[in-house]
Amino acid sequence: MNVNELLDTIEEALEESASMPLSGGKRIVDVDHIRDYLDEIRANLPGELRQAQAIVNDRSQIVDSANAQAQAIVRKAEERARILVSESEIVKNAQQRAAEIMAQAQAESRTLRQTTADYCDNMLKCTEEVMAANAAQVKSVRASLRQGPKKP
Repeated sequence: MNVNELLDTIEEALEESASMPLSGGKRIVDVDHIRDYLDEIRANLPGELRQAQAIVNDRSQIVDSANAQAQAIVRKAEERARILVSESEIVKNAQQRAAEIMAQAQAESRTLRQTTADYCDNMLKCTEEVMAANAAQVKSVRASLRQGPKKP
């Protein structure tokens, strides 16, 4: 039942009670006063309904705005979470790649150290052999110089 139907029902009840006068011609209620009051309610009703509707609309707009802001915050949080997960994956992949590069560099460093050590050992050995051969040659030349010139 809307407000106008309620007012109509009150007015009908008023009409019925107005037709039953008390003894001495007095009425239970002052019907004219109540009718004036109902007319005033009817006259003010549209304005009050508009005001109530405006309040409901304002509330609805506030709720809609809050919902939109909440959804925007959720979207931003989800995007940030995706970025953080992505950044975490990037960091994890970079760390893994750095570990692979480091292991490869260490292996190459070991190989290079071994190659360098082998080269140096080989050079020392060759140098020692050449020096020993030169020393033997020097000894031989010295020995022949001590014997003097050979006669033909």
